[in-house]
Amino acid sequence: MPPYTSCLYSIKFGRAGQLTLRLLLWVHSGIGKGVIASSTGLLLKTTGLKVTSIKIDPYMNIDAGTMAPTEHGEVYVLNDGGEADLDLGNYERYLDVTLSRDHNITTGKVYQYVIEKERKGDYLGKTVQVIPHLTNAIQDWIERVSQIPVDETGEKPDVCIIELGGTVGDIESAPFVEAMRQFQFRVGHENFALIYVSLIPVIGGEQKTKPTQAGVRDLRGLGLLPDLIACRCEHQLLTSTMDKVSMFCHVKPHQVMGVHNVSSTYHVPLLMRDQGLVTYLHERLNLGSIDVGEKGRKRGDSLLARWSAMTVGAERIYDTVSIVLVGKYITLQDSYMSVVKALEHASMRCGRKLNLEWVDSSNLEPEMETDDPVRYHDAWRAVCSAKGILVPGGFGHRGTEGMISAIKWAREKNVPFLGICLGFQMAVVEWARNICGLDGAQSVELVPQTPHPVIVFMPEISKTHLGGTMRLGLRPTLFESRTESCKIRRLYGGDETIWERHRHRYEVGPDYVEQLEAPGHLRFIGKDERGERMQVLELDNHPFFVGLQAHPEFSTRPLNPSPPFLGFIAAACGESTLEEQTARNEKEYCSPHPETAKVIPAREAATAAGQGKPQDVRNIKVNSDAQ
Repeated sequence: MPPYTSCLYSIKFGRAGQLTLRLLLWVHSGIGKGVIASSTGLLLKTTGLKVTSIKIDPYMNIDAGTMAPTEHGEVYVLNDGGEADLDLGNYERYLDVTLSRDHNITTGKVYQYVIEKERKGDYLGKTVQVIPHLTNAIQDWIERVSQIPVDETGEKPDVCIIELGGTVGDIESAPFVEAMRQFQFRVGHENFALIYVSLIPVIGGEQKTKPTQAGVRDLRGLGLLPDLIACRCEHQLLTSTMDKVSMFCHVKPHQVMGVHNVSSTYHVPLLMRDQGLVTYLHERLNLGSIDVGEKGRKRGDSLLARWSAMTVGAERIYDTVSIVLVGKYITLQDSYMSVVKALEHASMRCGRKLNLEWVDSSNLEPEMETDDPVRYHDAWRAVCSAKGILVPGGFGHRGTEGMISAIKWAREKNVPFLGICLGFQMAVVEWARNICGLDGAQSVELVPQTPHPVIVFMPEISKTHLGGTMRLGLRPTLFESRTESCKIRRLYGGDETIWERHRHRYEVGPDYVEQLEAPGHLRFIGKDERGERMQVLELDNHPFFVGLQAHPEFSTRPLNPSPPFLGFIAAACGESTLEEQTARNEKEYCSPHPETAKVIPAREAATAAGQGKPQDVRNIKVNSDAQ
């Protein structure tokens, strides 16, 4: 059986418009390829280069939107509404870029593209085949998307990193591997480099290189030769192992890197830098020929200094903050990848080590006390001892009563709480039941015949098609008047309008808003541009009780933490820390979204109250052609 291998590529553009592609391949899934790829891009950015990335997934799905989180990890949402593989989240976080749906290529997308061209007659009656038509389409797609500006400069990238998932020798990834073999000749050897990332297992106390040797042999048989071999290992790679890989894999010793386990993934870029990755790539791809300018060099130097300070500072942290995540999909923790990263970024900013405990929300429900008392009591012990309770997004009825119970505990015991999407909706349900006296209040997603539908189906959303039909992508939230002192608004720098990414089919029922706010303390302080959709809630008599319909975790950055998560972690650390971080964000917060992305699609009003109200308020741009 061939070793498991997936691939990553990158493209560079110089003065003359030449295209440089770097290809990275991996010997096994789940060994940190996304981190290594992102780290490589980050290191190139520290030299002043502009970097973008593409992820290729060989599955037949058009995108990741219809896959369960436990199937393939979280569905990562992009500004344009694209539902993508979680690796695009790694790229955006490390590289501080804004990618689009076209930066995630799947087999389904490429076949759909080729078949549509065939139906239109674009192939002039020819027999349409995998080679050359499909492989050419892949290459054309890469060449087009790699030139899209993705950072604050608005300029064409210098380097594009492209990851190809799957298995070398596997049927589904074969067209992509062949496309890359051809592509190296399209762009030229001097513009194409390949890094092979291989697992070095330890058997009987010895580091083994046979899987790496076999992988390189199969790779060469497919017409691709690695320029660098990154060896993933548990402990530091031995010199003897490095020499053995060099000898049997046809590379020089300095072309073999060891990437061993470190205390934090944020150390990986510096680990790779110390082994000469940047120097090698600059020589191999002649990256020095690109004039980044004085501004680019300063930008790169600043990034390296800030990243180094962050990682060194994280090593000197001894105090911890205990957070419990009450979710539905904790059997695969990648289901909440961005949530965890947002918590990590906020914790580092607050000078704390994150102690995250996972609780299956189903284990908090009353019937578990008799069905499995050990799990029930363990779950409640974690909730009761946590300094902060987070309820993230999800779909379906399972475990939602447990979420509501955890939210009730947080509200009554003054434990900092953050609800995201479904967590926001369940906070509304809990308030409706226990404060407003609406017995049986529920979401129509979970109980269609509920007597009090405080969460309703969005009227414009399709009820027959699931893929790409939710409210997706970057959307504005406008803070209401007299909210200047609200915690969450201050954390966003006091801005009147904030932008976050959305992914939902259900929303707070507008007919219940007045009734929900009537008891006082809970207020929907953030709404959509017409004021008809409730998007942010906050309790004013609580240390920190915030819910957002959006997914702010998709916009977090290591050096620019998501404001809701920062406030949540800071509140869990104590009132003084919350005030300190809030005051800092009021001065320093900068939105990670470029101004060009802050455009919303035109739509009809969803409620009678919204009729006649314009969308283009507070300088919001509306695109009548946007999807």
